[in-house]
Amino acid sequence: MGKAAPSGRVRDEWLRRVEAEYRSTAVSAQMALWLVQIGASPDLVKAALRIAREELGHATASHRVFLAAGGEGGPALDRETLDLPRTPGAVLEDDVARVCVDVFCLGETVAVRLFGEMRRRCDVPVARQALDRILRDEVGHRDFGWTLMRWLLESPAHGSRLRALVAAELPASFHRIRALYAPAQVEDEGTSPREDARWGLLAAPRYGEVLESTFERDYLPRFSRLGIDARPGWAARLARARVSE
Repeated sequence: MGKAAPSGRVRDEWLRRVEAEYRSTAVSAQMALWLVQIGASPDLVKAALRIAREELGHATASHRVFLAAGGEGGPALDRETLDLPRTPGAVLEDDVARVCVDVFCLGETVAVRLFGEMRRRCDVPVARQALDRILRDEVGHRDFGWTLMRWLLESPAHGSRLRALVAAELPASFHRIRALYAPAQVEDEGTSPREDARWGLLAAPRYGEVLESTFERDYLPRFSRLGIDARPGWAARLARARVSE
């Protein structure tokens, strides 16, 4: 099979992945600090620090693919996106739960599905090697999120409040992840989907399809095991989407 000719979309996408992995590095590092501050299990703190290190490795691997596809330079990072802001008046455990849901329970769970789909048709060696590593690590990042959420909900001091908080904010959380992976307006890619797939890219509509299947396969049963019914929140995210669109 001949060598794939990388499109501009390939370079753009892998550069966005570099930026996203740097953000994930910063988020995981700050989560580790928050876990120290709330007296979390040392195993959870160590896991968050390990994730930060792995996300930095993902950024390096993604940049390697970007360069191999003909890219030059590096990411232009927005420093304001590299911080986890506190919610005014909230106790720290509330913000830990919010970030845990958005970033780890939702974000990392769908990421496992998405990277698995990207890897399926990828045969450019440098991109395949990056996806192999990222997918392997993302499974652990997903599991960290659900383990942390269970630990939070089992807290004698905060568990009942956090359970109510998570359930109440699920519609907004689902809306945010839908806006990220399945926006209402999808740009025309203007490139060869087959060649882009060889570099580990998906057609834009496929992101939304994977997100929809992730609800049934992951979100619904995992929240159910935590005693939270995710169906109302999932349905409500459509109403929020219609208003914002």
